[in-house]
Amino acid sequence: MNGTVPSNAVESAAAGASFNGDLSVMALFMHADLIVKTVALILVFASVWSWAVIFEKKATLGKLNRRAAKFEDAFWSGEPLDKLYQRIKKSPHDPLLKTFSAGMEEWQNTVSGGVPDRDNLQASLRQRVERAMSVAIVREMARLERGMTFLATVGSTAPFIGLFGTVWGIMNSFNSIAHSNNTSLAVVAPGISEALFVTALGLVAAIPAVVAYNGYSSKLDRYAGRLDAFVNEFSAILSRHLETQDSNGRSPSKKVA
Repeated sequence: MNGTVPSNAVESAAAGASFNGDLSVMALFMHADLIVKTVALILVFASVWSWAVIFEKKATLGKLNRRAAKFEDAFWSGEPLDKLYQRIKKSPHDPLLKTFSAGMEEWQNTVSGGVPDRDNLQASLRQRVERAMSVAIVREMARLERGMTFLATVGSTAPFIGLFGTVWGIMNSFNSIAHSNNTSLAVVAPGISEALFVTALGLVAAIPAVVAYNGYSSKLDRYAGRLDAFVNEFSAILSRHLETQDSNGRSPSKKVA
């Protein structure tokens, strides 16, 4: 033998020297190639933004339900609705208050010249009030549902984005094996680690988004049902008032039998 070291041995030694055994998250990210880094950054951004939406929805829904309970207590307290309307119409933006205000505004605009005494006019009035309140509900629910599409998108696409990074990391491992002609851990570990790293990031982003989307969709549906129930209650009060109206154009009163 002439003492010459085989070229594949040299390449294996070089590969082993480049791998220091550090498999921490930061080390995996820093040693990953540009494609894997890009995928990882996309998933991290999606996860952070998802958690921002999750916390915002949690705070918003909790506040809305507390306000709704408080308003419903005032609504059924016996206070005349016109006085209640004057008191809350400048209140902070709230779907239930906006729904009530839409109905009262339509009522007051219509009966400013007197409550209609013909059945067809009264039916038309009820329909306009209900339509105004329904439009307000649609508008407010559309505002509340902002961010839900993003959660659904992250939940459905993040695993596939992570899978793309996984495939790319495995390709890097096979390329390392092909170039070094060696299947030692030092050769394949970096690429496989990158692959598992982005797979984990995809799941970290997707799982909370899916859970939050399902949970908040159910809560938003219940809140929308609460608004619809309020419209029905308001319509019933309006109908009772119209049945006993005295043509003086006053706002509906809950005390009307």
